[in-house]
Order: sequence, then structure tokens, then C-alpha cells
Amino acid sequence: MNDRLPPLTALRAFEAAARHLSFQAAAGELNVTPAALSFQIKSLEEHLGASLFRRLNRRVELTEAGLALAPLASEGFQSLTAGWRAAKRVLDSSILTITAGPAFTAKWLAPRLFDFAGRHPEIELRFAATLRMLDFATDDIDVAIRFGSTDAADDAGLHRALTIDEWVTPMMHPDLAERYPTPESLLDATIIFDDSIAFLRDHVTWADWFAAEGIAAPDLHGPRFSQADHAIDAAQSGAGVVLGRVSLGETALRQGSLVAPFRTALVPRAHFRVLCPKGAETRPTTAAFLSWLAAEASRMTDQGEGRRLVPAP
Repeated sequence: MNDRLPPLTALRAFEAAARHLSFQAAAGELNVTPAALSFQIKSLEEHLGASLFRRLNRRVELTEAGLALAPLASEGFQSLTAGWRAAKRVLDSSILTITAGPAFTAKWLAPRLFDFAGRHPEIELRFAATLRMLDFATDDIDVAIRFGSTDAADDAGLHRALTIDEWVTPMMHPDLAERYPTPESLLDATIIFDDSIAFLRDHVTWADWFAAEGIAAPDLHGPRFSQADHAIDAAQSGAGVVLGRVSLGETALRQGSLVAPFRTALVPRAHFRVLCPKGAETRPTTAAFLSWLAAEASRMTDQGEGRRLVPAP
């Protein structure tokens, strides 16, 4: 059997028609006439020596050979598209695309961007704030900031540029600190729950923090938020006390709109990891961002001074 590949245009016509199961729709996608697309597919079938479609009344369906070819043809064009985007991204030295969760983007990255922009006006940062795991190749991502455990399988084949350590402790509006001066007094406070990381097997809970203080907490109730930044915002407004993550509350702590008056802080197994494809860390735009990010992360260490950092159970 001759394994010589057919023309790429013919394969592209087939792939589009196989997805749509319509020559007309595929022709519209490729901006050609249905007759031109039909000609490309016929030439492909001649090259193969077999039909790829059954032409029915007003519709088409794939033959057995077409069903075998369609998924791999689609995968091949997706790989070509990803490769083309990667090549263009390497050549474009002015744009850097970062993905991070909405809360980290809003509470950690956004307040600091003025500083980065001042230091690197030649770099245009673009953000994809989502909890969905984006792909470096297909989603045009340069740097990913992901939250999870240190042995995350999703890091395989990637360069880990930085780990941002995390700890949690009660955070509240300064006015509430006077009303709740001791850990025991928090049992009478409105407790705010951050459920954004409840899906993690080893996430830290209010019960864990009270236990670290030697307090048997009752069944606690209070408002629950699925987004961590919303929980922080509620605490800043004085609505209650949140078991806040330092990464998300650090800006508010510096500005004084939140306080963390108790020494005990729990260190979870999960933290933020800053990732990029191996080799990409040396690109000037990526290297500049990673260097700046590391410097900013190091500034958080003073928030932990004087605290009793306890490994989470």
C-alpha cells in the first residue's frame, strides 16, 4: 500500500466535512464553494482508493474508512494549529499570557500590576482568570499559576519556576478585632466559609484551626462563598471572620483593611505553583515576569513573622 500522504488541502476539506457531516457547512467554514470542497474530497478518495462518505439525500455520512480517518485527521490539524501558534508566540516578544484562578488574579496579581508595567512597559500582559486547567499549547498560555499539592501530576513535563508558600489564619475587619480578642471569643463571631478549595482532599478547615488552639469548636455556621475573593471581600466589609489565605489577604493586611490578630496559622499541603513549558523560562518576557513574581512573593514572608506556623493535619 502506498503511504504517500495526499495534499493537505484535501485532508483539510475532509476533516471539516467529517466534523459537520455537511459539505455545505464545511465549505462555508473554509471559505470555498461546495463544488470546490466536493472536488477536494473526491481527489482524496481517489488517492485512497475508497469512498470516505456515503452521499445520501440531503446529507452525508462517513464510511468505515472515513470513520477511521476522521479523528486522527482532526487531531493532526489541532496539532498543526498548536504548533503554528507556538511558533508565532516565540516570535512575538511583547505579549505574555498568564492563567491563574480568579481570586489570585484579583487579590494578588491585579494590585501589583502597576509595578510590573512600570518596570517593563515593553511587555503586554494578558490574563486568563479561570479555574479550568488550560493547556499551554492549545490555549496560547505562557505561564500558569496553579493551586494544589506538591505532587500534582499535571506538572509533568513542565518547568516549575516558583512555589508560593501558603498559610491560613483568621482575618477580620479591624473593628471586629476589638470585639473578638481571643481565639475562644471567635466562637461567638459570624464565621465566613471559603468553599473555593473544599474539593481538595487536604484543605484546611475552621475545625482544624480551633483544634490547633486547643479548642473543641461546635458545629459552626455562617455564610459560605464559592469564590475565595468574595469571602475576603465579605471579611473586609466587616461581615464576619474568614479563615483567610495569606496569598489572597496579604494586600488587605498591608493596607489595614484586614487584620490577622492571632499567632496561630496553619500551613496546608497545597500552595501555588508557577509553571511554564520547559525551556520557555529563558525567554526574555517570561524570565522578566518570573523574576518579578519571585521578588513580589518574597515580600509576603514578613506577614509570617512572629506567627506560630503549624502544619495542617
